[in-house]
Amino acid sequence: MQVIHIHHPYQKDQIPVEDVVMVLGFFDGVHQGHREVINRGKKIAQKKGLKLAVMTFNQHPSIVFQKIEPDNMKYLTSFEQKESIMADLGVDFLYLVEFTSSFASLPPQDFVDQYIVDLHTKAAVAGFDYTYGPRDIATMENLPKYAKGRFEIITVSKKSVDGEKISSTRIRKEMEKGNMDAVTKLFGNEYEIQGTVIHGDARGRTLGFPTANIKVDHHVRLPKLGIYAVEIEVSGIWYQGMASIGHNVTFGEGRQMTVEVYILNFHQDIYGERVSVKWHKFLREEIKFSGRDELIEQLKQDEIHTAQFFSEKGK
Repeated sequence: MQVIHIHHPYQKDQIPVEDVVMVLGFFDGVHQGHREVINRGKKIAQKKGLKLAVMTFNQHPSIVFQKIEPDNMKYLTSFEQKESIMADLGVDFLYLVEFTSSFASLPPQDFVDQYIVDLHTKAAVAGFDYTYGPRDIATMENLPKYAKGRFEIITVSKKSVDGEKISSTRIRKEMEKGNMDAVTKLFGNEYEIQGTVIHGDARGRTLGFPTANIKVDHHVRLPKLGIYAVEIEVSGIWYQGMASIGHNVTFGEGRQMTVEVYILNFHQDIYGERVSVKWHKFLREEIKFSGRDELIEQLKQDEIHTAQFFSEKGK
């Protein structure tokens, strides 16, 4: 897969000369609804004998339109993850457009001319709610007016689970409640983040539960605070574990939030390793215990509940 970084206005020599089926969307999370759109594009590309292209953005449009601070924006997928998923889905060209004020101010006709037609699009595929300018005029319903018969238009209807539209917003709401069963159903797989194992305060070792302290990018969206059954990938191998997202409140107030994973039946030092974590099940809230002994007893119960969860899943 070729990744093409675009800053508006782009140079024509940046654009591959092949005709494409172009799939449009931001695709945060690349959930089941997004995959439906991309797979529709892939089938059309295969049928027409064309390359499959996907256009996405380097940051969420609300950063420009709603003036949200970029550092405050949390994403369900990093671009690193998004790129990997797109490659696995069979995308040939991934356009990463920098979402700037100048790009955002393009009139719908200019967007269609420059970012669909001039990118050699023979068929454009997007979800029913995709917009490419002001919401009242830059809709999929109005796209034929701007297309002027120069490319085919395929609008993918909404995909639902339990009678409600699959969306990144819905996933974020379920994560805020710790409802990882619903999150998994909406994604079609467990929610996964990446990070690097760093040195913490090593308190877990003194409790008999040594943890891997995971540094995650500040743009990564985490589930609600609490204890979870997780899997963690280390050097290509997945291990079962229990994770804590919290502030270690038993040992004092105002502590920095950490992401820590206790890996079951694991005794290796993995500092500096790049790891992935899959969030399977919310086990309990973060609790402030009266002391070390009470905390240790709860951690033992958490370990039992984690092992039971994976046993029942047949893992």
